[in-house]
Amino acid sequence: MGGERSRMRTIAALSAMALLVAQGCTVGPKYRAPAPPAVTGYTPQPLPGKTAGSAGAAGAAQRLSASADLPADWWTLLRSPELNGMMREALAASPTLAEATARLKQAQEELKARRGAARFPTVSGNASVEEEQLNLAAYGIPFPNPSPFTLLDGSVAVSYALDIFGANRRLIESLRAQRDYEAWQVEGARLMLAGNVASAAIRQAQIRAAMDLTRQMLGVEERQLRIAEKRYRAGGVAESEVHSQQTLLAETQATLPGLEQELDAVNDELAVLMGKPPAQARVAAISLDRLRLPEELPVSLPSALVRQRPDIRAAEALLHEASANVGVATANLYPQIVLTGSGGAIGTGFTSGGGIWNAEGALTQPIFNGGALRAERRKAQAAFEEAGGVYRQTVLAAFQQVADSLYAIEHDAQTLAARTEAANQAEASYRIAAGRYRAGGISQEALLDAERQRLQTELDRTGAAAARYADSVALLQALGGGWWNAQHAVVARQAPARVP
Repeated sequence: MGGERSRMRTIAALSAMALLVAQGCTVGPKYRAPAPPAVTGYTPQPLPGKTAGSAGAAGAAQRLSASADLPADWWTLLRSPELNGMMREALAASPTLAEATARLKQAQEELKARRGAARFPTVSGNASVEEEQLNLAAYGIPFPNPSPFTLLDGSVAVSYALDIFGANRRLIESLRAQRDYEAWQVEGARLMLAGNVASAAIRQAQIRAAMDLTRQMLGVEERQLRIAEKRYRAGGVAESEVHSQQTLLAETQATLPGLEQELDAVNDELAVLMGKPPAQARVAAISLDRLRLPEELPVSLPSALVRQRPDIRAAEALLHEASANVGVATANLYPQIVLTGSGGAIGTGFTSGGGIWNAEGALTQPIFNGGALRAERRKAQAAFEEAGGVYRQTVLAAFQQVADSLYAIEHDAQTLAARTEAANQAEASYRIAAGRYRAGGISQEALLDAERQRLQTELDRTGAAAARYADSVALLQALGGGWWNAQHAVVARQAPARVP
């Protein structure tokens, strides 16, 4: 037994030495995160720090602040309990988010499996029990056969591939980057889901407001038609005037089914976003007048945006993965050494059996393979260059989205201010017309014309107000959605991990 323990200690020492030797050099490029673009703004000319303002909940002036932070639940800035409820259901039950989370779990387990296999020796055990009976006569021995006996065989084998040139470490680095990519995909899915729910809720509120105003206009036009018909029967107007009013009423009626179809479609969209069939979902009604415009918009600096956008961080993770794959392909050009050892015993019992052991090392050096390994390395380098191009394009697209949203917010404020002024003037005209009608100064037809104009300008103002809400949501989404302030721990909050 003393000799057996000595041999087992030899194998253990061999394994420990393999682990130490494995901390050798690591070939291939050492990954460094790309430097942020050297720009200080998103638009060629600086935009005003404050937008135009007007009356109403959607008309508040918005301040653009580089020092303000973006909350993780940024949709609560709209102050809509109905929207908050939709968002909770969507984040809890969205199949898209569940799909992204499942892919992240796969990447995490793949990393754990490969890391364990690469960092530690492979140890396997073998044991067998056989019942033996010798037939001495078969060997020409003229003695009685011995009694049957049990043959016991047990052994332990250890194998380890020395990672002298870092192939395994680069592989682990690549898998870690793939895990990070999937983690950022989860954050991106959350951001996309929240943005879609908020945008759909705003569209629903706009459609409902437009339907209400359209129904009011239909009532006005129906009264105008009845007046025209009475005047025609009295000989006061030509028949063409009646047809003109009928045409106007029919055109307005034709818009209502389209609005109803849009409302049904957006409610179905919200149901699916919340992870429910449209027939089973209870989609709350959003009132456009009850929404509140965020009065302060946290516009991050460009250098911060590249660390905040999940899609940029995902593209960076793919760049990191491609860099590590170059290292794997480079290490494959160098020798590979595998150490193996085994020890055990065989006999009629482990206490009295004879010990057996062996230890060996194998070196494999590619000599000729038709240039395949070097071609694989060039392929990996080309993939790294491709990932670099994808990363740069993702950054440019992100900057474009932020710039477009900033332009839209500025122009939306100006449009709403003009629409609000038009609505105010139409309201004033209607009040004057109502006073004149009560005094007998104008006809009811003239009063209805003023009321119809008031409703039309209010309908236009409603569309401009919805655009301000929608483009504010687009900007908050383009800035990354504030995931860094969230309580969930899907991604690391620090810079990418260093290359091992």
